[in-house]
Amino acid sequence: RVELTRKGDIALYSAKTAGRGRFVMFVDAMDDTIRRRRVIEDELRAALVAGDQFELLYQRVFSAQSRQMCGVEALVRWRHPALGLVMPDTFIPVAEETGLIEPLGEWILARACADARRWPIETLAVNISAVQLRNPRFVDRVIRIVEESGFDPRRLELEITETSFLDNVQHCAANLAALRAHGIRIALDDFGTGYSSFNHLKLFDVDRLKIDRSFVNAIRAEGDKSPIIRAIVELAKASLIQVTAEGVETQEQEQFLTGAGCDMLQGYLLSRPLSAAAIDVMFHPVGHMDRH
Repeated sequence: RVELTRKGDIALYSAKTAGRGRFVMFVDAMDDTIRRRRVIEDELRAALVAGDQFELLYQRVFSAQSRQMCGVEALVRWRHPALGLVMPDTFIPVAEETGLIEPLGEWILARACADARRWPIETLAVNISAVQLRNPRFVDRVIRIVEESGFDPRRLELEITETSFLDNVQHCAANLAALRAHGIRIALDDFGTGYSSFNHLKLFDVDRLKIDRSFVNAIRAEGDKSPIIRAIVELAKASLIQVTAEGVETQEQEQFLTGAGCDMLQGYLLSRPLSAAAIDVMFHPVGHMDRH
């Protein structure tokens, strides 16, 4: 009976993780998944205490029209001493479920602001979790970090996903309004993949839409030129919202997105993620060899 209850709980957890309005039957592989997640959680806690296993890379963002670099997006990486490089899609969900995303998120924001303060860029983009966004104390923590770093809040852009809104609309709306009152900009990430994208634009003031890479990947050199992207851009322009397309990997994508009216582009075609030291050299090359 205890074992049946345990397996039922695991199946319930799996169903909640996969999304709403569904059921899941227990299979033995779920046990292995739970064990792996527990290991990651334990190692993640130890890494936060150690303080030297996480690092930030920065993907450059470019103006679609001038092709000039205008900003960066901060991307966290975990350099585990035994497991090697652990990517965010492995540890971020665990961090969110255990509450560890809050200390990790604060570390990311503080480090990114400290790094970007040295660079003459328009925008530093930092991803924010739904767990952070619904915390009533979140705004105070962000403002404290920005003030302590000396970073101009008007250059900071916090990226949130549409699903962040669904858990606690009241707190999310209040926090977003308070952040914008301090000059911090808000970007809606993965736009078009959520439950009711257009309704969210009415409920929340955002400064930028980021077109999800799944739409960018669908752009082909011939045939249909993605009417969804054109519709998103037209909607954004009508609402005075800027548009960034992410995941740009081919010249065909770059040309189409520019022609469609996107303001900013980012992706491997333009730049792979770089270390803070590499970007330092780009802006302050004296005494260094520019390898990029």
